[in-house]
Amino acid sequence: MARNASGATGVTSGAFSAQVSAITSAFGDPTRRAVYLFVRDAQEGVTAAQVAEQFDVHPNVARHHLDKLAAGGYLEVEVTRSEKAGAGRPSKRFHAVDTAAPMQFPVRSDDLVLSLLGEAIERLPRHEAEAMAEEVGRKYGQAMAAGLTGDDVAAGQRSLRSALQKVADALTAHGFAAHAEKRQNKLRIINNHCPFGDVAIEHPVICAVDRGMVKGMLDTLYGETSPATSASRPQGDRFCETTLDERVS
Repeated sequence: MARNASGATGVTSGAFSAQVSAITSAFGDPTRRAVYLFVRDAQEGVTAAQVAEQFDVHPNVARHHLDKLAAGGYLEVEVTRSEKAGAGRPSKRFHAVDTAAPMQFPVRSDDLVLSLLGEAIERLPRHEAEAMAEEVGRKYGQAMAAGLTGDDVAAGQRSLRSALQKVADALTAHGFAAHAEKRQNKLRIINNHCPFGDVAIEHPVICAVDRGMVKGMLDTLYGETSPATSASRPQGDRFCETTLDERVS
């Protein structure tokens, strides 16, 4: 603990920054804030399935929000097992942790920056705005993939399908709740959650950033590809989807 100029005891600047970062990580997403309030008001706790039904989201997205809140210490997890042995995975029920301090939700500077970016690119011709957003995503995707190429499969020798799974895992780690699949001779990445939130709904051109991230990571992990956006929430779809043709390496 440190004392300020008046002699009062307070947290150090480093500890304060850590607290702000933790709260922002847990509550920066508006849906996650609503999930926390939903859990807090439920006396018996809630399951991921109940959250998914309440907010009309995929169960994986519900689990992602609940796990984030639990990791931040705002929820506690009660694990129960079915009376029938071997009847599937244990059931998790989430309860709000009692706290004497009222929960504060600071304004996220990231939200303001994204809103500003959205307004700025909307002033450009659409093809220029999408090209710029995709290029930003591509460069970021290449940087993300740089840390994924140190395994026993070198870039250029990995199958497209395995590379796509790596991309989905990396996107999930960045808040997209993504998974890879093959359907109708197409390889797909399905994003069940968008960390850009309402900004992407208001400015759909930002979806090109997702496509660019996929392309940038695949360029590094596999080789040149041409991913395409085939579904997106801003266009009224239930999830965002990027597709590409499977090629024999």
